[in-house]
Amino acid sequence: MHPKGDVARWHASYVQTFLERDLRSLRQIGDLTQFHMFLRALAARSAQLFNITDLARDLGLAVNTVKAWISVLEATYQIFILRPYFRDVGKRLVKTPKIYFADVGTLCYLAGLKDAEHAISGPMGGAIFETAVVGEIMRRLFGRGERPHLYFWRTSTGVEVDLIVETAGKLIPIEIKMSATPDRSMARNIVSFQKDLYGQAEKGFVVHPGDVTLPLVPDAVALPFADL
Repeated sequence: MHPKGDVARWHASYVQTFLERDLRSLRQIGDLTQFHMFLRALAARSAQLFNITDLARDLGLAVNTVKAWISVLEATYQIFILRPYFRDVGKRLVKTPKIYFADVGTLCYLAGLKDAEHAISGPMGGAIFETAVVGEIMRRLFGRGERPHLYFWRTSTGVEVDLIVETAGKLIPIEIKMSATPDRSMARNIVSFQKDLYGQAEKGFVVHPGDVTLPLVPDAVALPFADL
């Protein structure tokens, strides 16, 4: 039996048994076709700014239905939600979040991507890599017994840092880049964040799929994903 076939069958079985059957029983989800369309649409939006109203409109669903389905996916650790970082905690709860699937394999299966190499080199490659990095950091923090406090940072002019890790009152900015040859330009948003959050911001990292570790600017280092 081909290993790739085994993986595809496993994810198909997982989606059918847990995501479709077990979650259906939890939320009394009646229309399985609609729920599967919802899962696929959510996968296509992984690592992107996420608007519940837009998704509900695109699928012809009630906003409250989409909210309920997202809540149960989050409660069962199928997805995790990244909210924008603000000093004002209240703002974090109302601004547009990002949604990530906890398992990259499930994400790829729902997105119809069966070959990992083609998936990474395709149009969803950046989102898949970002999902993998954020998920790995989340799992590492859980493994150390910490409750992860993860955010992203975005200014009104569109300057964005992919991931902010809040720990011990300090903020660690992390950019996630698909290029295996990082350069100093990849750290410019980290530098902007460090200026804006002076006194709270720590040294930043640019996580990439290559094998090079090197300083990009005085307070940001390129770090291979394998070294997280």
